[in-house]
Amino acid sequence: MTTILSLTEGDGAQLVALTHGEYDALNQLGIVDVTHTAETGRYSVKATQKIGAVSVGDLQVIVRPKITDLNRLVFLLGYAHSRDVWRDDKVRLTESDDLFPALAAVFSRLAARATEQGLLQGYRTVADTLPVLRGRIRVGEQMTRRYGLPVPLAVEYDDFTVDITENRLLLAATLRLLTIPRITPDTRRRLQRLRLVLADVTAPARGRSLPDWRPTRLNARYQDALRLAEVVLAAQSFEHRVGGLVVTGFMFDMWRIFEDFVCTALGESLSRRSGRCATQYPLHLDETSQIRMRPDLVWLSTDRTVQAVVDAKYKAERPAGFPDADLYQMLAYCTVLGLQDGHLVYAKGNEPVRTHQVRRAELRLHTHALDLSLEPAALLTQVDRLADRIAAPSPSSR
Repeated sequence: MTTILSLTEGDGAQLVALTHGEYDALNQLGIVDVTHTAETGRYSVKATQKIGAVSVGDLQVIVRPKITDLNRLVFLLGYAHSRDVWRDDKVRLTESDDLFPALAAVFSRLAARATEQGLLQGYRTVADTLPVLRGRIRVGEQMTRRYGLPVPLAVEYDDFTVDITENRLLLAATLRLLTIPRITPDTRRRLQRLRLVLADVTAPARGRSLPDWRPTRLNARYQDALRLAEVVLAAQSFEHRVGGLVVTGFMFDMWRIFEDFVCTALGESLSRRSGRCATQYPLHLDETSQIRMRPDLVWLSTDRTVQAVVDAKYKAERPAGFPDADLYQMLAYCTVLGLQDGHLVYAKGNEPVRTHQVRRAELRLHTHALDLSLEPAALLTQVDRLADRIAAPSPSSR
């Protein structure tokens, strides 16, 4: 009999009866914090900064986001990949939906609509070894590996096929969504039909990065499904054994979703003013370059001088304020870059924007908060206002 444990990100812990095997598996997955209690066989289980659904034997653990409107979450998930389209917030979910079954239902409908006129076809360059000539001979391959023998021939040719990037992405998302527990029978049937329709498409190899695609006139009918496929494939998916238990799962890191959104949206807004933005900018704290640092976002002028540094922090705010360690980290960034201002961006909590003046230094540390519950257009307006504050000259430089 399946037992369902439902948790919400940021809520308090629940006391749960677990076997030793379930305890070990959940500890390894990291989707929840599990700690012993004084009572034998009962554990304190609390959601972390991951959301998703995990099956550990007969136990299903579902962690829901603290963002109650799932449309907002899908907007954040998709923005970094397809920002122009996700402004429209096309995926409509209700508050009663679970995220992953809902995504599966929407994707299955979009993909079925995209492929109902037949699969998209295109040219793909194929390298092969054949007994007859087709296309072009790969001379280097023929001479070094075939020792100049007349057959078989190392050839390269262009094949007009359905085995192209767009169809591979649809198949990858279909196969991943079929592993999700608790999707409806109708959704599962649509996904199974999609898998049959895509039977001549190569399934992605485990561990390999997915191919990039570009929107064109030819793939216009696929584009909504492809953008949602990118959201689905951004999640971590796994299937393995821990001891005697079969473990499957599907989860997102909320901190990564927030960081990607802040870097993409804020980077866009700052770049419109001048220069460009770079993410995970490589720095070293010490003169011998032993201690590495990578701020989430830096704003560079046209001559590549760093004008501003930003770090995104998705974490629970303490009653007394934001964590001090974040300020120390930003202080180090500003010191190395020679900046007078550093900016920390949080998901909205209890504090308004605050500026900390560092003692005995011309250096200010600013904390900002974005309200993720806003409509997409309003949230992007808030990001633009934040970019205005970051781009404004500091008082000492006016």
